[in-house]
Amino acid sequence: MNKNSTILDNTLTLLEKIEPVISNELKQEIIRKKGWRTRFAPSPTGFLHIGHAFAALIGWQIANQNPEKFLLRIDDLDFTRCSQKYVNQLISDLKWLDINWTANELYQSQRLSHYSRALQYLFDKDLIYPCYLSRSELTEFLSPPIEGISKQPNTRQSLSSQVIAKRQQKGIKPVLRLDMKKAIQKVGSISWLNIDGTSLKAEPGKFGDIILGRRDITASYHLSVVLDDAQSNIEVVTRGEDLRHSTDIHCLLQNLLDLPSPIYFHHPLIFGEDGNKLSKRHKSPSLVDLRNYKETLNKILNTKMLNDN
Repeated sequence: MNKNSTILDNTLTLLEKIEPVISNELKQEIIRKKGWRTRFAPSPTGFLHIGHAFAALIGWQIANQNPEKFLLRIDDLDFTRCSQKYVNQLISDLKWLDINWTANELYQSQRLSHYSRALQYLFDKDLIYPCYLSRSELTEFLSPPIEGISKQPNTRQSLSSQVIAKRQQKGIKPVLRLDMKKAIQKVGSISWLNIDGTSLKAEPGKFGDIILGRRDITASYHLSVVLDDAQSNIEVVTRGEDLRHSTDIHCLLQNLLDLPSPIYFHHPLIFGEDGNKLSKRHKSPSLVDLRNYKETLNKILNTKMLNDN
């Protein structure tokens, strides 16, 4: 057996060990509500892997397998890495998984004006500010990570007006940072709702002055997904446990922008034998490889979605 076949076999073995993530109680609630409106939002910077398939199928179950309640959003803001060939393949992969949707796919790259208006709104409220520091300069302001979170510094007064003017003359663009202290003062104590009905206090302050507007593109991940979820009337946001911390930031932005707050369902991740989560960065086998290697993949995945015990 060659090395590639061994990797694929090991991947399928991992799948068989995955514990179901949708309890029977939640399943009954999904049926009662006839599904929640949710979305799957991959970035087309590579081929989908098994972790993507797992996340997409969880969302498909949350929508009660209703194409009218399942939306596909293409998070293609990173124009330097995104490719149409990946978009075409991910659509094919989802269809192969028997996941369907009736609404047209939503492309973030076509929504830049929405992000710009939100940034302008926050700027007018003095809740964001431009930062002209380079990455190397920024390191002087950074503190060591706490619990895996690197708190971003407040850099409002980091450069003189003369230095800023010179950088502007050179065509250097700033990033736009959220003034976290002012933002928290404005909204006060906030919380977000988990799918099991529990309310969890949001603690966005631990992230510091996060970037909402990037130099190369209009919006950061945090701003774009909050706006897209609200304008798509998403009821439940399903995503991996590794993004749970982001929910605190998103809850804050929803309050600042007067947007509705969805319910959240953070599902467990799939980890490889090396202990790393399956991801593009770790060169996990793509669905294309698995489709060509084992036609039983879809059946295995679907049996892991529901817990009938």
